[in-house]
Amino acid sequence: MPSDVPTPLRLRVGDGTVDLATREILMPGARGSRRVTPKAIGVLRMLARVPGTVAGRNELLAEVWRDTLPTDDVLTQAITQLRKAFGAGTAGPEAGKRYIETIAKGGYRLNVPVEVLASDPAPVMPAAGGLTTDPAFAAVGAASKSPEPAGRPRNAIIVQRGLWLLVTAVLALFSLVVGGLWVTWGSAEFLNQSAEGAPGPAPVSRPYRLITSATGFALSPSLSPDASMVAYSASGTGNTVQQSAILVQTTSSAAPRPLSRPPPGAVDDLPAWSPDGREIAFARWEIDGACRVLLISANGVGDEREIARCDASDLLSFDWLPNGSGLLFGTMTGDGSKTRLRILDPVGGRWRNLDYAGAPGDIDFAPQVSPDGRWIGFIRNPQMGDLWRVPVEGGTPEQVTRLNAEMRGWSWAPDGKAMVFGLRVDSEARLYRADIDSGAVVDLGIEDAQMPSVSARTGMMAFVHRRPQFGIYRVDWSSGEWDRLFTSYGRDSQPTLAPDGEQMVFTSDRAGRFELWWARLGAPDSLRPIEGVRPDTRQAPSWSPDGRSFLVTGLDAFNAPMILEVEPASGRIVKLDVPGSRPAQAVYGPEGTLFVVEEERELGGTSLVAYARATWEPQGHIEGVSQAQFDHARGRVLYTRLDANGLWEASPTLEEAGITRLSEKVPSRWRYRGWSLAPDGRIAYLDATPACWTRLSRYRIENDRLAADGEECIDPVTRSATNGFSFDGTSSYVSLASEDGSGIGFMRLPEDRSQQDSLLKWLISIRKKIS
Repeated sequence: MPSDVPTPLRLRVGDGTVDLATREILMPGARGSRRVTPKAIGVLRMLARVPGTVAGRNELLAEVWRDTLPTDDVLTQAITQLRKAFGAGTAGPEAGKRYIETIAKGGYRLNVPVEVLASDPAPVMPAAGGLTTDPAFAAVGAASKSPEPAGRPRNAIIVQRGLWLLVTAVLALFSLVVGGLWVTWGSAEFLNQSAEGAPGPAPVSRPYRLITSATGFALSPSLSPDASMVAYSASGTGNTVQQSAILVQTTSSAAPRPLSRPPPGAVDDLPAWSPDGREIAFARWEIDGACRVLLISANGVGDEREIARCDASDLLSFDWLPNGSGLLFGTMTGDGSKTRLRILDPVGGRWRNLDYAGAPGDIDFAPQVSPDGRWIGFIRNPQMGDLWRVPVEGGTPEQVTRLNAEMRGWSWAPDGKAMVFGLRVDSEARLYRADIDSGAVVDLGIEDAQMPSVSARTGMMAFVHRRPQFGIYRVDWSSGEWDRLFTSYGRDSQPTLAPDGEQMVFTSDRAGRFELWWARLGAPDSLRPIEGVRPDTRQAPSWSPDGRSFLVTGLDAFNAPMILEVEPASGRIVKLDVPGSRPAQAVYGPEGTLFVVEEERELGGTSLVAYARATWEPQGHIEGVSQAQFDHARGRVLYTRLDANGLWEASPTLEEAGITRLSEKVPSRWRYRGWSLAPDGRIAYLDATPACWTRLSRYRIENDRLAADGEECIDPVTRSATNGFSFDGTSSYVSLASEDGSGIGFMRLPEDRSQQDSLLKWLISIRKKIS
């Protein structure tokens, strides 16, 4: 292809819109676009060059998988991905097969018209002869023209197209008037938080630009008061020991300059600008485990000055008071303090506790004072958390959201009437806005985004943009050898090995949407998705002792959690009649018993309940449990808690008299999903240290205590997925990043458009009726 000829970025394929650059396919009526793999897009490009013409399998394999030796399965998987994407929404599942036809002993054929669309997001009608500029699509303008429906007057088609264009123009004008095409408008469940579950992802828009370009990780952005500068923590990839420093740069994409000077092996993080823009506070974790909060001039002149110690804290958060008189700290776990929010005078080193109500064991994280100075906002219990606020003088806290979700940073909106936050949804983190008065939660339409920092003066926002790819690896403890189990261009996570050691189930977006996948180890051809299950990412599945079935928390059409029992061999899926309204996890216990972790939506607490499966009568319960596993070898329940570090065990009846605390440190309550139980009762724990991003430690239970049984740094520089992994006693099955890194995005915070939404939805409904 000549280098001076532009390549089309967007296609109209049948009723769908294909963004070739982002690999996303959007169908009418679908809740969002579906991303497919680069190879699937390559196949679609070949099929779309001349619609209606058969492309042979060998031709497709040679073109798309050049310089490799692929099997027919990879092409079949790509076609399956495309058919699922084209079958979304109102098109229906059968549409995918109609779009892409299989030609026996031949190949595949695209049976719908194709148009090349202009780069503007508004739909563009093709001119005579088409809009094609790519020679590879030169035939699209003529070949993709489909005959007009019989019995339909041509003038009716012309009038309809005229109305369609008119409404499109009105939509475009309307969007420009209210501030540009920056927010993706979701369905009502995104505009008004549903009664159950967190809001799902809305279609994607990209109004931001990335202002960092170095390889590695850029994290924890903090905007200067005027939003002209951003400070962030930066670490490279490929180093044998992790090292992070605070960098500062302008928000116009200029080259950064180092601000902090960490010693070898130290990690500098959490920069926070002072209100006058003259100083930056940040935290430093050193290789010996020491943690300090330091202060440095924003221009880098002068030495770093220690203002606080934070040793043994696995959750640290702080921000400046608006007048610059002190730093507001969240709960520091491990420092012996029973208070939650505290204020530090950085000059005198004096602490002052904030007087407000809270339950014992609560973690109040990431506190920030509102722009008007009246409120302190924070995340309570970020493992399964929500946004709260409390008056700055103390008093009764108010709960803003009711999501019980994994929060990924937050910031006040400039007017103080809303809170912008990152939230883990399926396999990614997204940005949302929570309206304080109404409680409505709106998806801002920014994918792979977290840790927002909003300037109250300017309304500009910086955030972390991270789009990793995760693969599942088997790590042999004795030999140290690594083995990647499944090839994927997506995010494979939560690998859960069956007790027989021959089956695995995991979550992945490898086919363009987040699904549950099953395979027999050693038989790659067996890999397939579990149709009809949208898994909840917070808890991994749990296998039955015989390996015939597993329990998984799924989400229904309204994002409400439910417990499903799946038999992968037969494909049988049964929804269990668990009495609790918000089950988070279910585990097989002794014969006829299920253990269920349930959430309390209003108060944000959890409990572990033992049910007799035949009658669903509760047999016992324990409050505050975050995750549970059943040790079939010892006949004991093992569990972690939200309010403390450590591991506990209990009898199957969950009686208080039978509870024993096996460890005070492992797992930490922040990493309550980072442990795995082997069939023989041994335990593995996945965590990170200043010297190793991904460390696996082994333990055995002796005399009612966890006894160390060895550890290994399996990856010193890569941040791994800690949400679920498996350990069979000799090998660990871990989700590790095959491609990773992050940058800082920068944009204006989208305006609140709730008042204009009803008009926009009315216009969209008209366009749907006449298109």
